[in-house]
Amino acid sequence: MKKNIQLFLLLFVTFTSFGQNEKDKVLFTIEDEPTYVSEFSRVYKKNLDIIDEKDQKEIKEYFDLFLEYKLKLKEAEKLKLHEKDAYKKELAGYRKQLSRNYLTDANATEKLVKEAYDRLQKEVKASHILINVSQDASPQDTLTAYQKTMSVRKSIIEGADFGQMAMQHSDDPSAKGNDRIPANKGDLGYFSAFRMVYPFESAAFNTKVGEVSMPIRTQFGYHIIKTEDIRANVGEVIVAHILLLNIKQNESKEDPQQKIKDIYSQIQSGADFGKLAKRYSEDRSSGVNDGKLPKFGRGRLRSKEFEEVAFSLKELGEISKPFQSEFGWHIVKLISKHGMKSYEEEKPNLERRIKNDKRAGVINSSILKKIRNTYTITENENAKSDFYNLADATFFSKSWKLPTDETFLNKTLFQIEDAKVTYKDFATFLLKNRARTMVKKPEAKGFINRYYKEFRDKELMAFYENDLENISEDFAAIYGEYRDGLLLFDLMETEIWERAKTDTIGLEKFFNNHKEDYQWKKRIEGVIASCTQKEAAENVQQLLKEGKSLDEIKQEINKDSKVSVIFSPGVYEEGHRNLPKGFKLEQGVSKIFNDGSTDFTIVKVNEIMPASDKKLSEIKGKVISDYQVYLEKEWVKTLKENYEVKINKRTYRKLKKLVK
Repeated sequence: MKKNIQLFLLLFVTFTSFGQNEKDKVLFTIEDEPTYVSEFSRVYKKNLDIIDEKDQKEIKEYFDLFLEYKLKLKEAEKLKLHEKDAYKKELAGYRKQLSRNYLTDANATEKLVKEAYDRLQKEVKASHILINVSQDASPQDTLTAYQKTMSVRKSIIEGADFGQMAMQHSDDPSAKGNDRIPANKGDLGYFSAFRMVYPFESAAFNTKVGEVSMPIRTQFGYHIIKTEDIRANVGEVIVAHILLLNIKQNESKEDPQQKIKDIYSQIQSGADFGKLAKRYSEDRSSGVNDGKLPKFGRGRLRSKEFEEVAFSLKELGEISKPFQSEFGWHIVKLISKHGMKSYEEEKPNLERRIKNDKRAGVINSSILKKIRNTYTITENENAKSDFYNLADATFFSKSWKLPTDETFLNKTLFQIEDAKVTYKDFATFLLKNRARTMVKKPEAKGFINRYYKEFRDKELMAFYENDLENISEDFAAIYGEYRDGLLLFDLMETEIWERAKTDTIGLEKFFNNHKEDYQWKKRIEGVIASCTQKEAAENVQQLLKEGKSLDEIKQEINKDSKVSVIFSPGVYEEGHRNLPKGFKLEQGVSKIFNDGSTDFTIVKVNEIMPASDKKLSEIKGKVISDYQVYLEKEWVKTLKENYEVKINKRTYRKLKKLVK
């Protein structure tokens, strides 16, 4: 299914967002609805830009695919798939995600990205003392908390121990500890960018080692921070591994712990790690590449045990002892170590992280300034005073309700162009957020002031976001691509993919009509013996010829805790990756194969199985995929019959010149 949709994703395009040039030529019509050369040209050039040259098609092939694409969209429109709730919901999610790229300021973002990148090169060790004060506290309460923070800082500057002062004065419970958790005395350990709230992070990185910061305000209160140490970040590593799944995860009755020990013994005897990974690792995605995994850093993997072992390896080529993770048993080899990524490599990831971080407030301030310069915004100067009067003694209790006076509720709080935001909108917003603070009961004016600003900024951003199609041609085009592409996906899922999976009779008929495409090659049933020494291989070969059992051979060959042979019984198709190069399918015990390394291989063939038809149950996934392709071709033929298509032949003949 994924394979089938790749082309459609490339062909996403908006055909209605922009006006057509009067001189633009009609390329074809479907039910008298025109499609212009400019539309095709945009798609064609887009594909040339993003597809490798070797995969590019002739312009005629692109035209045929484009016409099919337009026919499918016409069918989706006829079926009214765009009116389905699920489609509308998913499209709204796409729009929300896409709009984020337009709710930003490039200059402000660039500064924050550079700052975050510089900080990610380091890890800072810091301790802190927290003095709680609400964001909505009265000026007097805020001043009291600040003065207390300054008093604690003064004592530390004059020689008091930071850890002891944290235990005495910090409102962070971890500083004092409890019966279950020992006191950390304010010590937060090492951290890098994005681990703490942004103001706290900045203070920690900007304070010199050994010094104590001035009070820093966050949503939790005031902090003083002592920077203890700054060290370099460790970067990333590339490792290779051999994995044997836990018994519950695989179908074999073989003990994976014992087998991983046998493999490790062969490695110690000089066997090639990559060849063993190819043969035995049950992580096939890495096994085919000598067990090599993509580069990763701390915190990137799902397995903490695997990560700890990987980063504990010091020397290139160093190999770990067998160990178990939640996935199974591993042996890990260190391939290379890498420092932090370059700025250009890391930049896209940092931009995404910043937009989901408190740093986004810096960007939002810049965008809000742009919004105020774009639209006419009128605020009611008396609005906040009117809401102060609502904050009676019940304001922070469950009994407080929205006012019922319609005249009051319908007053305009502020206006953006012609869109009015009412008192009722803000009162509802206050009611929702007031519930979060009922326990603390902050100062009412401070609470209303903070949430008025938050509400106003939120409404300004929402208005701007909803208006993006009108103020950004680029957004309108990309959003149109999502809209049509998502619609086409739903159409294909309904008409082709689901049908291919559920139409068992049609699938079986297709399979029976194409059996020649699904054949087993010759196969053997037997056992592959792998040895690390020629002498051991010769002994194994002789014992196999004598008819000894595998257990008997193991007992005779694997002595003194040294594993000299590993057996892999099974059924192998001609050309299987585990069969040695040059092996011929012949009954009996083969010669000893050696590729020039320390890997000596013997194959004992118990039975040769002739080429035969595969069963549908054995390759159902592949048959379903082929059946989907077949169904789509037949469906497109039907669409061409059902819709009147008229191609402007004169324009079509000149198409190659017209799209240049």
